[in-house]
Amino acid sequence: MPRSKNSVASKARRKKILKQAKGFYGKRKNVYTVAKNVVEKGMTYMYVGRKLKKRNYRQLWIARINAAVRAEGLTYSEFIHKLNEKGIDLDRKVLADIAMNNPETFKNLVAEVK
Repeated sequence: MPRSKNSVASKARRKKILKQAKGFYGKRKNVYTVAKNVVEKGMTYMYVGRKLKKRNYRQLWIARINAAVRAEGLTYSEFIHKLNEKGIDLDRKVLADIAMNNPETFKNLVAEVK
């Protein structure tokens, strides 16, 4: 009895990889063996990118808070320390948003902490 190769599943597997490689340059988008390697590499970058995104946003928030607080005569670390002493539980995302969009509210917050 001849061996069944199940071409339906094979084609579906290849089609899935080539669909993920859509938009890539040259052979990367239409040659299966090349596309498979590139898609796999891209998946690892996706995973790492999700971790880096969190890191970068936190860095941005800290920079924004620091800039706003220095205008009020404090440093970032002093400000965060005094917030913790007062028991004000606002995370850096919210603080950065207040500093950017509501400077008056942020000034009141800094004055309360001082």
